[in-house]
Amino acid sequence: MSTALRLGEKLGKLTWAGRTAHILKEEIDRLQQTGSLSVPKEPGGWWHQYVCSRHHTELMFDHMQADASEFLCPHGCKMEGEAYRGAWLVFKHQSLARVALQSAAVYATLGDESYALISKRLLVEYAEQFPLYPVHPEAQSWMLKGRAFHQALTEAIWSTTLIRAYLLLRDEGVVFEAKEQAAIDAFLGLLAGSMEEYRHILIHERNNAENNYTAWLNASLSCVYAARGEQATLEALIEGQGGFKHHLSIGVKADQVEFEGSTYYHVFVLRAYLISAEMAQRFGIDLYATVGADGQSMRGMLEALADLADDQGALPALHDGPLARDPYAREIAEIAEQGLAIYGIAGLAPVLREAYRQLDAAGGEQLEALLYGAGEAADRAPALEPRRSRLWPNAGFVIGRVAGNPLSFLADFGEHGGSHGHYDKLHLTVMHPDQTLTPDFGMVPYGSPMRKSWFAETASHNTVSLDGRSQAPHEGRCVRYEATDTTVYTWLQSTEAYEGCTMNRHLLLTGDWLLDWFQVELTGDEPKSIEWWMHPAVSLQSQQQMQGKEAVYKLLIQEKDAATVSEQELPITGQFVPGDAVDKSGAAQLHMSYALGSDAFVFHTALVQPDDEFLAVRTPGDSVDPSKSLTAILHRRNDRCADFIHAYRAGSQAELTRVSAQEIVVSVPGQSNSSIRIQLTKDKGLLFT
Repeated sequence: MSTALRLGEKLGKLTWAGRTAHILKEEIDRLQQTGSLSVPKEPGGWWHQYVCSRHHTELMFDHMQADASEFLCPHGCKMEGEAYRGAWLVFKHQSLARVALQSAAVYATLGDESYALISKRLLVEYAEQFPLYPVHPEAQSWMLKGRAFHQALTEAIWSTTLIRAYLLLRDEGVVFEAKEQAAIDAFLGLLAGSMEEYRHILIHERNNAENNYTAWLNASLSCVYAARGEQATLEALIEGQGGFKHHLSIGVKADQVEFEGSTYYHVFVLRAYLISAEMAQRFGIDLYATVGADGQSMRGMLEALADLADDQGALPALHDGPLARDPYAREIAEIAEQGLAIYGIAGLAPVLREAYRQLDAAGGEQLEALLYGAGEAADRAPALEPRRSRLWPNAGFVIGRVAGNPLSFLADFGEHGGSHGHYDKLHLTVMHPDQTLTPDFGMVPYGSPMRKSWFAETASHNTVSLDGRSQAPHEGRCVRYEATDTTVYTWLQSTEAYEGCTMNRHLLLTGDWLLDWFQVELTGDEPKSIEWWMHPAVSLQSQQQMQGKEAVYKLLIQEKDAATVSEQELPITGQFVPGDAVDKSGAAQLHMSYALGSDAFVFHTALVQPDDEFLAVRTPGDSVDPSKSLTAILHRRNDRCADFIHAYRAGSQAELTRVSAQEIVVSVPGQSNSSIRIQLTKDKGLLFT
């Protein structure tokens, strides 16, 4: 039995375990009282359709509800219809599976048999109902179809929760009557048949073994084989094509990031791996130490998350994935608890705290803590060493950190990411301990048209677009990366975003400021609108005058057929006007600032060349609530080349002076000997003294 499930021992050894078990028990009691623990006779649909058609926010789900026919958005809209009903049923089925596991955990911890009975009843009812669900007739054509859900993927995830509940009850000596056991055996057999069939389709017919689906089909089958005591079958699954070891080698890059470059799908796949490892451990097979062909490991994947998180512990929403969402926070908590308990990765402590903060459970009063948490509070929140800069050359990410500077950065230059990728090469996230200033705003549920009309597009990211069009799907490269105790410099390049266009982004972080020098060069004779975007998560304050400007930015969106282009207009709400002071090159400075949380400020300085435009653009909000509009900065130039030179500093502003076309000086007013001369060269990038 997995160490993580020895719950009775926790009651006596860990002071928090009893409190958490009683909170979970009371939650089940409330569900019982509302009559909401009844297994629906209808299968679930596709959860991504659970989104408001007006506000594009995910609709609300109340797990206390027994049934629903109207579905509310946070702004009060009422949605009706089969698609919404099917999506609601996904949440309901998943919620009931969680109750089955939660009840089993409460019984295993506190010994109250009534909770074993609740778990047992839900398991048997689902086992009896499962054969009655049809192979889903409403599933979309691209999906591998499930019974209890549109997607076999959703079914695999749901099934692991149910089977873990069954195994936990069995570990605690709960006996199933012959009729009940027969229903569960039939369920396991039917589930295994469909999961094995879909593995064959993915791995052998579609030649797509690296798909994140595969990890979950493996996890579901691992649970089935563990429940049936089939060690040889499980071992064959682990060792075979598309199995645990093979998938770890092809679904994760050598630098420990899931191959699509999505933080969300990284967590998604890692959670499936951990479930498979938990099942294998029941047979004495240790997958926790398994290493892939290029050194990939679950430890490495967990350490990558600890490094990618911001100073508050929030994971960046790289490529497809929610910015914040309760089910996602629970998934993060589940893997972070295991990363701390199994591997002792101290850097996961802030990630765990942030996940519980999002769930309004600051003390960790969650099922994930009870199942997987180990040690007292101090052990699960250890003191942290300062994190250093890191380059992920295979995944295509780089993080810059320098001791003494509250600012840090994350940039993306890697592969597009396939169906879960964004047109965002050379995207820049600027972070501060109080708040991430320019995050990637994440992805709305896929049922929203804004998935493709905004959140995946180049203009929604902190990078450069041309003529209102998004970049082509492509991979950039890291030309140079140097990190010392006092500076981090990285030179990122893209040559395939647009035909005849070379983009070079130079990022220099010192102990005092961050410089971003983004140079764009076009080979054609015709000038283009070269557009530098920045999307702060907070309102900006400008020291210069901003004139009203009635205009629109036209975002051109390429449709699937590649021949059709649709147009979206974003209101331009103002134009920033630099002061009269200009340097020798004719460039003027713009000074802005951003208030973060309490008393923290980040100051932003931009060099504006003659004929540059510096505009405020009203855009959709983040993916949690796109209806709460934000203001983006658009620095653009109509030309065949452009230099966008910006500096960020915490606490007070930096000054930028352009000495020549390829040379600037960065200084801090009031600080003697603070001037640093920086030269941009063709072969070595930035040279600084």
